[in-house]
Order: sequence, then C-alpha cells, then structure tokens
Amino acid sequence: MSAQVVVRTIASADASVVERVRAFGEAVRVVVDAAAPVQQGGEVRTGNPWWPGSESNCSVGFGATDSGGGKHFLTAGHCTNDVNQAAYGQSGQQNRIGTSNFGGSRSVNAREGDMGVVSVTEPGWSLSPAVNTWGGAAVTVAGVVEPVVNQAVCHSGNTSKWQCGRVTAVNQTINYGNVVIEGLATTTACSKGGDSGGGWLVGDKAVGLHSGGQSSCEPGGADNQSIFQPVGEALKKWGLTLVTGGSSGDTEAPSVPGNLRATGSTSSSVALAWDAATDNVGVTGYDVYRGDAVVASAEGTSATVSGLTADTEYSFVVRARDAAGNRSGASAAVTARTAKGDAGARTFSNANAYPIRDFAVAVSPVRSTAGGVAAVPVTVVVNASHTCQEDLNINLVGPSGRYYSLHRAGGFECHAFPGSRTFTVRTSEQAGGNWVLWIGDNGAGDTGTLSSWSISV
Repeated sequence: MSAQVVVRTIASADASVVERVRAFGEAVRVVVDAAAPVQQGGEVRTGNPWWPGSESNCSVGFGATDSGGGKHFLTAGHCTNDVNQAAYGQSGQQNRIGTSNFGGSRSVNAREGDMGVVSVTEPGWSLSPAVNTWGGAAVTVAGVVEPVVNQAVCHSGNTSKWQCGRVTAVNQTINYGNVVIEGLATTTACSKGGDSGGGWLVGDKAVGLHSGGQSSCEPGGADNQSIFQPVGEALKKWGLTLVTGGSSGDTEAPSVPGNLRATGSTSSSVALAWDAATDNVGVTGYDVYRGDAVVASAEGTSATVSGLTADTEYSFVVRARDAAGNRSGASAAVTARTAKGDAGARTFSNANAYPIRDFAVAVSPVRSTAGGVAAVPVTVVVNASHTCQEDLNINLVGPSGRYYSLHRAGGFECHAFPGSRTFTVRTSEQAGGNWVLWIGDNGAGDTGTLSSWSISV
C-alpha cells in the first residue's frame, strides 16, 4: 500500500482550497471536521479534583496570583512533593492544568507546614473565586482569616464533598508517622482520602488547606477529626494573592463592640455585657475570648462565662462576627474576679486549657475550700479533646499527695476522647486543699487539649 497524507480541515474552510488539495488524488485524504479543534480547559475551583501526574487525586485549595499576574492554586504539600510534575484536571492524563511544584521550591511537607503550589500554565484554564459546595448554597471566596478555637468551619473536597464542624485546637503539632508537622488546626468535621489540599472556609473567608484526618464520615461521627494547614501562611510564604470575588463578596468586618463590662459574678462564673456592634450587612453574633480561646458565644449583647475558679481574676474581650465570617477587632479588655467559694460549696473547677502532648503530662490544679472529710466517692468530671483515649493515663492527686488512677492507657484501636467523662474514686482524703488532675499521653501522633475539669468533694 502506498503512503497517504491526511489533511484535516473544517467545514467552513475555503472550498477552492479543499478542491485543490483533493486534486492530488489518492495520495491525499481530506478529513472535514464540523468545527475547529479547541484546547481543553475549564475553571480551577475550590474543592474540585486534580491529579498529580498518574497518582491518585487530590483537591484544589484556592486560586491565587503572583506579582506578575501568573496563575496558580494552593493545595496540600504532600500532593505536590514531586518537582515539575504534570497536573491534570481529570484522570487519564487527558486535560492538563499546569505544573506542580515548579522549580522544586513550591512545596513543603515538613515541620514548617503541609502546603504547595500548582502553576496554572495551560491555555483555557481560569481561576475562579467560587467554591464547589457540591449542591449546597453558593459560596464565593471574599478574603482570608486565621483559625480560632470554636470557630465554625466547612471544607470542600472531591471525596467527602462539603463537610462542616468546629475548630477544636490551633497551632498543633501532628505526627503523621512519616512526617511531623507544626502549626496545624484540628476540627470536628469529617473527611476522606482524596480531600487533601481542598479549601477550608469560615463563611466566605479562606482559612485552610486540608491536610489529613482520622474520620470516614460514617453516621454518628463521634470520632471525626480533620486537620488543616492555615492558608494565610502559604500565601505569605510564596508572595501570592488570593483570588476573591471582589466587590460581590462581603469583606467588611463589623465595628468593635463597645463598653464591655462585668455585670455580676459567682464563685464559678462571670456575667458580661457590651454595646452592640454595627455591620454593613448585619451582625450575627458575638464571641467572648479569654486569651486565644472562645469561652462563650451569644447572639445578643450579653453572655455568661462558666466553669471558672473561685476568688480568681480573669480578663476577657469580645468580638462581633457577621454571616460572611468577618470578625471585628477585639474590644477593650475587662477584668473581673469570681466570688469567694461558699464554705458549704463542695464542687470546684479549673477552666484553664492545657495542651495534651505526646509523651508529656498535662497538670491542672484545683483549690478546694470545703471542710471536713472528702465524700466517698469523690466525683471528677473531665472535659477534653484527644485523638486516642487508649493512649491516656488519667490520675487524681489528693491533698495528701496520694495518687488515684481514673483511667489507664491500653488498647490497640484508637477512639477519640468523648468530650466529657465522669469518674468516681474512693479516697480517704480531707476535702480541703489542693487536688490535681494529671493527664499523660503515652503514644505518638496524638493531639488533644484538657479544656476544664471539676471535682465534687
């Protein structure tokens, strides 16, 4: 068979040109297409899947641009660890977006963080500020916020789709077994494999890039824990600017609440009030902070902070928030002291938060002013979050210095600490004096916080 040249043209081409080509006879075969070929493309959108080379998919975090107008998107560092790896918008390597970790300096999966950059270099691809909520309410990214404990958050990923929860801790060190990463945030939202790199949001504000988790989104979700890398750190590291919806998004924060004041106290609580904040759209609520932690929330202009220690001075501030996740600046601080404990009171608490770290012990004291002999048994209520209660040893130390075991480490399968547990233990202690709770973490790769505890004597 003789060689044949194939000439491909489109129906709208000049007919005389086509006829001249056909004049060459059987040596040339003319194929007429209905339309001209186009380069495949689409939108780079938060939560959509992308493929690093021939590996399994990750999820798009947030679109961003550099100072020269170059297009990129942020995602997880463990998805971008290969240098100059092709990035695709669908499986089968049919639709290239660009290049992951271009030049080898745009991916981190180490103590510094879990974050990386994919350069969007192929024609036809645009960066979208819209978030794929998988059928939920439309969200357009309007800015960036930092994670705060008790913050309501949602994330978009290709596998678990759109999932929501609350931030349980920030600035956490996570041991993934193959790598230890610092500065991550933990949440109660569920997630699955393939969500890695997807975007986390507070309202319409970008807050994180999905890093990992210990959940499978099964019904009930008692053990759900998902982890994200704060996105602000990634933007700053590579000098990128987040792609936002511009003026269409609500980017205006509420005004600062005024005249924060203490309106009353008991031995274990402080009542607060403040003047209302204003907002261009509307204030949806207020959060009371003690240090970096939210200790009370309210829709109105008053709240009560509970679980405090008697005859102790505390400092609080309040911030307003709107529906888009914008938060006001902090109010002027107010200092208040709880009332002295009633001599007849038999329950005492410590509401200070203590991190529970690998192979370390969190120690939290309580001062009891009760008289006489302690009850038999005493009752201890522990409020905490932890990824593996099987790794925990929990002990109570009485005023005499004697140790009492409340929970011993053991077991091969990890279950999250249930949030609150009540223990009873028989002692021969006097009721008054210092009682101390010890929580030791005997395993690696865990994270947790003792948020408060109380003892009834």
